[in-house]
Amino acid sequence: MAPASLPLPVSVLCAPGASRPLLASPGRSASSSSHLHGSLPSSRGRTRPGLALAAAAAPGGRQGGGGWRSGVSSFSFLPPFLTGKGEKDAEKAERLKEELLAAIAPLDRGAEVTPEDKERVEQIVQQLEAVNPAKEPLKSDLLNGKWELLYTTSTTILQPNRPKFLRPYGKIYQAINTDTLRAQNMETWPYFNQVTANLVPLNSRRVAVKFDYFKIFSLIRIKSPGSGKGELEITYLDEELRVSRGDKGNLFVLKMVDPTYRVPL
Repeated sequence: MAPASLPLPVSVLCAPGASRPLLASPGRSASSSSHLHGSLPSSRGRTRPGLALAAAAAPGGRQGGGGWRSGVSSFSFLPPFLTGKGEKDAEKAERLKEELLAAIAPLDRGAEVTPEDKERVEQIVQQLEAVNPAKEPLKSDLLNGKWELLYTTSTTILQPNRPKFLRPYGKIYQAINTDTLRAQNMETWPYFNQVTANLVPLNSRRVAVKFDYFKIFSLIRIKSPGSGKGELEITYLDEELRVSRGDKGNLFVLKMVDPTYRVPL
């Protein structure tokens, strides 16, 4: 979201493209990510059961026809969720989330990124997207609530060419409610700009975003021009973290801060 330029960036809603962007993690509770404590606090106070059975070890050492070859699992015919693959994906996701948070921590939401930093973040994100537990994020209640923008490649939001004191340096949020198909982007200090939007699902991962009203300094309400629109795809979602990609090619990484927040109608 751009501090002093309105309309607020569409790209945020295409994950925070306007002020802040627009997404179940199987087999773990909201508190299971204790190693992320302080970075991604648990946002949901419920536990969702998981199912994972360790694959049985193959009997080895037998010779001759009909015997199992050493190292071949006798459960290889089972579906992935009964062989522990789901659990392995969850563990990989936790490791990648730690790597991602460490990579973006010194980058000032992306304003201080180098080409090497940008490439490194992109590589981690692509690996994380490959183990996304929410295959249909728009149908998941994990998407609902208020998210804080941690990192973006959107220059409309970051305004890297402006003097640092003219950039938005307070927190930037985006809220989504899938039941009402509403979204809201919110800047904090020093501009406190806001924008609300209607969402139109295009599939179970992507929405079209149509802005309706902007608020300047949280006071002056302005109707959005017809050009205020964009798209957002949710490429990773769990209880703590969301990754979105906008129709302009921008990347957005957000953390959940308030799952109870409601967007104004």
